[in-house]
Amino acid sequence: MKKLENKRILITGGAGFIGSNLVEKFLAQNNEVVVLDNFSTGKRENLAAFAGCKAFTLVEGDIRNIDDCRQALDGVEYVLHQAALGSVPRSVKDPVTSTHVNILGFVNMLFASQQAGVKRFVYAASSSTYGDSKSLPKKEDVIGKPLSPYAITKYVNELYAENFHNLYGIDTVGLRYFNVFGRRQDPHGAYAAVIPKFVINLLRHEPVTINGDGSYSRDFTYIDNVLQANELALLTEKPGSLNTVYNVACGSRTTLNELFEYLKEELSVFDLQIKDAVAVHGAGRTGDIPHSLADISKASELLGYQPTHNVRQGLHECCQWYAENLKI
Repeated sequence: MKKLENKRILITGGAGFIGSNLVEKFLAQNNEVVVLDNFSTGKRENLAAFAGCKAFTLVEGDIRNIDDCRQALDGVEYVLHQAALGSVPRSVKDPVTSTHVNILGFVNMLFASQQAGVKRFVYAASSSTYGDSKSLPKKEDVIGKPLSPYAITKYVNELYAENFHNLYGIDTVGLRYFNVFGRRQDPHGAYAAVIPKFVINLLRHEPVTINGDGSYSRDFTYIDNVLQANELALLTEKPGSLNTVYNVACGSRTTLNELFEYLKEELSVFDLQIKDAVAVHGAGRTGDIPHSLADISKASELLGYQPTHNVRQGLHECCQWYAENLKI
């Protein structure tokens, strides 16, 4: 597979889970990498390993400040826009801040990129955009009404990206991530994602709470698949492959009950007591969609995307990482 090499790339939100994995990947491929982050959710320790690298530059700033965006874009050819306030529950609790960051910040970054002559702007979209659409699997051109402020912000990003291409000519690619998990995903805090949350609870022998009856399902997507999709989006020259959105997932779904059993199986290798863990079922979450399953044929056809890890392979690798790196 062709690699992106010897380019200058800006990764917004580069101190976050997905962002820091992208930093690591593209530095290893002899690129110059600039990170723009305000550390509101990102972690400094995620970037610590790159601090001494001459090809790495950190700009501590906020995407809500367009001057910070412009400073970070100096000499940049490609942008991977990962910065956002994630989490449906967070957006339900505080829709104002989520809107400021995810929409104003996005427009700042997109407009500054266009003004700086960036060749391509690849951004993190979201499967939450499918909203109340009941059709499965999810196809890019069939969406419903968003069910949360977060989902609205991510859909608005797609509208702006299309509009900016039409108005200003900047090439964009949106990647609708489906429940990404893997190394460096933070298990702490009120808005931790389900997999790291379950992992740390199991390793600490704490109760695991499943929202609802556990029948809700997700197309859990391992981080290495996401890294592949971002690189393909930066490299693609295929006609019709730009200025559109793609599902980034595995094309299979796992219920929360199944996920819990898979994690028990993986983690009991490190601690036999985990085998006997029993989950507690709580109330469902406001704004959650019942089922999520991606049709990845568009990304496969136009980008050449082929997931390297299914959910079990990804869980195996990430449980090993957590067992070795988490401070319990």
